[in-house]
Formats: sequence, C-alpha cells, structure tokens
Amino acid sequence: MKKSYVCVAVSLVVMLVFLAACGGNNTVNDAAAGNDAVNTTDNAVSDNVAADPIEIDYGPYCGDECKQVLALGKDPAEYKGKVGFAVASLTFGYGVALKAQTEEHAKKYFPNIELLVGDGQNDPVIQTSVVDDFISKGIDALIINAVEKDALAPVVKKAMDAGIKVISVDRTVNTPVTTTIKGNDIDLGTNAGGSLVEVMGGKGNVVELQGSASASPTIDRHQGLVDSIKDTEIKVIASQHANYDQATALKVMEDILQRFPSGEIDAVFTHADMMTEGALQAIRAAGRENEIKIVSIDGQESALDLVASGAFHSTTVYPVVSPMGIIAAAKAIEGEPLPEFIKLETPTVTKETAAQFKGTTFK
Repeated sequence: MKKSYVCVAVSLVVMLVFLAACGGNNTVNDAAAGNDAVNTTDNAVSDNVAADPIEIDYGPYCGDECKQVLALGKDPAEYKGKVGFAVASLTFGYGVALKAQTEEHAKKYFPNIELLVGDGQNDPVIQTSVVDDFISKGIDALIINAVEKDALAPVVKKAMDAGIKVISVDRTVNTPVTTTIKGNDIDLGTNAGGSLVEVMGGKGNVVELQGSASASPTIDRHQGLVDSIKDTEIKVIASQHANYDQATALKVMEDILQRFPSGEIDAVFTHADMMTEGALQAIRAAGRENEIKIVSIDGQESALDLVASGAFHSTTVYPVVSPMGIIAAAKAIEGEPLPEFIKLETPTVTKETAAQFKGTTFK
C-alpha cells in the first residue's frame, strides 16, 4: 500500500515538473516572439525614416518660384560629385556667413558631395588662382561669389569650357554661366530708394556711399537709386566709393560732413550696412544724427538693431545665398535643368518690421 502511494506521489511530481517545463518553454517562446515583433517594428520604423526624403529648408527669401526651380529630382543623399566654392572675401560679414552656411547645408543635405572652399581675399588675382586650383582638382561644379564681374570672367569661362557647371551667387560674372542666384541688386537699390523718397518727403539733399567701383552690386544698387529718385526733387550732392568697408566709410563721411555743414544734408543712402555704420559714427561724432536720415542696404543683424532703435530709417535685406547655391550645384551635376537666373526676395525693413527679420540674415 505504501509503495502505491509512493508511486502515485512520484508520478504527480514528474507530471508537475513536466507541465512547469512546458509552461516555461511557452513563456520563453512568447517572449522571443514578442522580441521578434519589437525588432520587426523597429526595423519598419528605421525603413520608413530612411525612405522619407530630407525636407530642405530654403529660408524666408526663396519664394515659390525659387523653390519650384530648385526642387530636387531625387533624395539629396543620391547626389554625388565635387564642388568648388570660391568666396569673394572673408573680410566681410556676408562672406563669412555665406561660407559657413554653404558648408553647413552641404554637410546637412548632401553627404556624398565633396565641398572645397577657397577665399578670394577681395582680390581678383587671388580668386582667379583659387578657381584655377579647383579646376586642376577635377571639380564637377563651381560656386563663385565673384570679387569683380569682369576680372573673373576669363577663369569662369575656362571652367565652363572644361564642362564644369558654374553657379554664380551674390554677384554676377560677365560671361555665360549655368545659373546666377541672388537678390536683384537693382531691385535692392529701388526698394531702398523708395524708402529714401518716403523719409525725405520726395525732396532734399542726399549723400550716397557706394561700394567697390567694379563690383556688380555697386553698379546695380546705384542704378536702383537713380531710378527711384528720377521723378522727385531729391538731389545727390555727393557720391563716393567706400569699398564696403566701415573704416573707409567713416573717413569718407567725415570729409563729406566738413564739405557740407549743418543744414545741407538731409539723408545718407549707402550700399551696405557696414558702410552705413561707419557713416553713423561720423554723423554722431559731428552731433548731426537728428538732422540726417539714414537709409541702408543688406539687412545684417546689427543693422536690424539700429533700425529697431530708430538710428537707421530702414535697411533692405540682401539674403545670404544658401542653401540655394549648393542645391543648384547638386542639380547641375546631375544634369537637372536650371534657369539662367534665380531671383531671391529683398524686403525693406523698418522699425515696425525689424523684429520679424531677426535671425534670418547675417552678422
């Protein structure tokens, strides 16, 4: 009898162990199945992320038409090639911002495009040498922010003749290129000139501080001013080049203030904020800031602050050409069509609108 009880007990123990083992295995298998399900979900998410194209932020100055012509034909990561970028000068805030943003956007959007950058040091001979070096290194596309439109024409033509796509940004070059991307400088001059006419009430004496004599922005911004005041009683009593330099503008304005004493200058119109800030220094030192209105161009961050404070009546924004330049270069390498000119927006900023433009320009 005892043996029977023992046998039954043993049998029960064996059965319980077996059931526990089976249950354990099912639990492990369920967990494994759960892990597989999680991994599959993770993979699906990863695949979806990889499949989604990168959304490009064109910034506030690339309008609908600009975005349309710069729309990519495929995922940015699929674009490959070597691009040379010849900056006019890193002496100026605009050049520094153009270089930094182009490098940033190339890295962000086009991981398989190699970008080479060279500083022209505001010297056409040096910039020509930079482009020649790029050509020797086998670039597929050239982005050029030309020091001078005529002096850089021969080397740009050389690049085009070699089958290199040329994207001219910020300034024009006096030879055919694949495309030019910039704010229209005549429009800038006209927009700023309209602001000048407004603040002067259509009459009075104005001093013009121009940029570098041979630079395309200087020529066009001057023409914009001429066009905007031709039907007014505004007279340009002095117009001198200050080479887009603050110290030069300070000296030029000091001389002009001595030539035209108090009451003879109603406003100052300059081609760039850096020069305007130099002119403002001279005007303040002469104690004449209350009698002279100031209208500027470029829209750099410090100028927006001066507009907000009332020191400048206005500044008209000249946008940094990025990411537009590197996008155009990528499209050109792949043979995607581009128009001859891509126009960027150039709004005029006043005290009432200064805050909305902060952080969208350059320092």
